Amino acid sequence: MLFRNQLIDRRVSFILNLHQQSKEYAGIELTIQETLLVAEAIHALDFKPSRLDIGKLALNIRNEGIKAVDIQEFVQKELEPAKEHLTFLPKDVVLYGFGRIGRLLARELVSKVGAGKQLRLRAIVTRDLVDEKSLEKRASLLRQDSIHGNFDGEVLVDTEHDALIINGIPVYVISAKGPEEIDYSKYGIEDALVIDNTGAFRDDKELSRHLSSKGATMVLLTAPGKGVPNIVYGVNELDADPKKDNIFSAASCTTNAISPVLAILEKELGIEKGHIETIHSYTNDQNLVDNMHKKSRRGRAAALNMVITETGAGSAVAKVLPSLAGKLTSNAIRVPVPNGSLAILNVELKKKTTLNDLNNILKAAALNGDLVEQIAYTNNSELVSSDIIGTSAASVIDSPANIVSDDGKTAIIYVWYDNEYGYSHQVMRLARHIAGVRRYTYY
Repeated sequence: MLFRNQLIDRRVSFILNLHQQSKEYAGIELTIQETLLVAEAIHALDFKPSRLDIGKLALNIRNEGIKAVDIQEFVQKELEPAKEHLTFLPKDVVLYGFGRIGRLLARELVSKVGAGKQLRLRAIVTRDLVDEKSLEKRASLLRQDSIHGNFDGEVLVDTEHDALIINGIPVYVISAKGPEEIDYSKYGIEDALVIDNTGAFRDDKELSRHLSSKGATMVLLTAPGKGVPNIVYGVNELDADPKKDNIFSAASCTTNAISPVLAILEKELGIEKGHIETIHSYTNDQNLVDNMHKKSRRGRAAALNMVITETGAGSAVAKVLPSLAGKLTSNAIRVPVPNGSLAILNVELKKKTTLNDLNNILKAAALNGDLVEQIAYTNNSELVSSDIIGTSAASVIDSPANIVSDDGKTAIIYVWYDNEYGYSHQVMRLARHIAGVRRYTYY
């Protein structure tokens, strides 16, 4: 990887562009010569499967003034833990629902399956009749996406077995009106994690219906849940105890975007109180043209209007960061873009700070520590919403937009997030955690 960006199967032009963008982290642009020396040092060593960040290593080498002749020794010392032997059993996964998040999860699960020793996508459940026409339509939706582009792989239809063959992996498509109807063991699926991305079931009672399906032993909801642990991976994943619970919620995309940043602010500066305003892309629960809707304003044409609506992100954060209970208010505005959202965090701090110190705190969190997967940092003053589409981080700090009051007590932090792709990666991180699948270590 190079500053969190995957290098496997990437074009030369993509890698060159990543080097140009590296000045956002390094202050000045890393050169191909610097990262090549690190890559050659890694190639000469024997590692178990790991995620190795060439950018971070090259930056450390530059900052510590290490000479070229000493790079091999430095890299070997830094990456010594990556020689640890990883052992784990694979986990069968069922996607219950195949909408926006479901299809992105399918793409990512298949592309990251490797030798099949982590999460294995085995089935997709829909309410529709499964026939040749519906299979072709679902295959087409998986292959092509108006926002995220074409799937970089192969999707075939197997009508004989009611399945999609994704990069050679058979994935059964199961039709069911409710979870109770399904016997996953008939498909050779055992001890499965069911990822519910329908939004139809939101509390522990409804979600427990999945556990009545033979072959299913664990449930993960891709929405805020009631009566179940709400987890933002990187912030409170230790609260997820698979030995005690078997139903979990991955919270909302907005909660995943703001919680890592709020966790850093609470730890480093302390938060007295604050307000979160979310500028969110329109979603499928809004109307395309004006029509009846059970919620206020959401009945108006989504692609033509800015729509004020409610969000539970403020109160949801308290489930993830209990120290912030009762300190945050929140609201949302849906805007006419199909993806890419922005959270504006207006917080009153316990400790005084400056804009430079605030940005340095957030930049450090993006480079090192427990939240490097969740927080990305940019100093691009030309950044707009379409630029963050496809970002796997849950939060993208827009440092040029941040504001600190003259007295140093109030900070306004602008946090971009891909409410589909970034959130899907958070769901996958949490899925690996609760499934007991050892994650590749990040160095």
